[in-house]
Amino acid sequence: MQFDRLTTEMRRLALQAGARIMEIYEAEDFEVRAKSDDSPVTEADEAADALIAAGLREAFPDLPLVTEEQAATHGQAVSTFLIVDPLDGTKEFVQRRGDFTVNIAYVENGVPIRGVVYAPAKGRLFYTTADGRSVEERGPFGEQPGETQSVGVNPMPDNRGLMVVASKSHRDEATDTYIAQYGVRDMTSAGSSLKFCLVATGEADLYPRLGRTMEWDTAAGDAVLRGAGGEVVRFDDHTPLAYGKPGFENPFFIAYAPGVLLAKA
Repeated sequence: MQFDRLTTEMRRLALQAGARIMEIYEAEDFEVRAKSDDSPVTEADEAADALIAAGLREAFPDLPLVTEEQAATHGQAVSTFLIVDPLDGTKEFVQRRGDFTVNIAYVENGVPIRGVVYAPAKGRLFYTTADGRSVEERGPFGEQPGETQSVGVNPMPDNRGLMVVASKSHRDEATDTYIAQYGVRDMTSAGSSLKFCLVATGEADLYPRLGRTMEWDTAAGDAVLRGAGGEVVRFDDHTPLAYGKPGFENPFFIAYAPGVLLAKA
């Protein structure tokens, strides 16, 4: 894999998709439909998906592509592939809360090793560089990368006073029960894959997810967190979260800074 080119293309396509999403987001109205699983989909999801998929297929024609909005890509058994969620946080988008992201990742042998997470309404852009480090680029975002800052997890989290991030839309009693096993200094909430990025930057220490997610929801944020020194493990046995699973559905998981002493499931 030509990682320089991969980083360039993922960044470019994420920014272009984000610009298209914001055109629709800032319009007076937009269409919202329900998919077969009752989750919402908008014209922004579909426009961003078409743009990203076309760009990736042109740039990397030999790599399998899995994308949320194209069901035909969900049946293949793969271990090395590109995976896309063109608009993660559609509920946040529909409610105009801003916590939605564009997500593109490259998975190699079941491990997400490169990714980009772009939150266009928040003006935050995270990605892995060609050498695998994670950075946040400061806007305004142009054709050429601007100033970047390396990001890293909190190296010495205080296990008596952790900062925990949880979902805005999917918080439940089971999650609260699990979090209660820790000494928590404060909690914050965020939508979409931004939760991974908050752990990656040290703005949070722990993100547990006890609910249904798909690999396209997590791969890009997982890659950014890994590139920042963090880890994502299964909730049940604390083994690394793997990708390319049949059906691309994730088990419950925990994303965290390695200094956190994980509680038992």
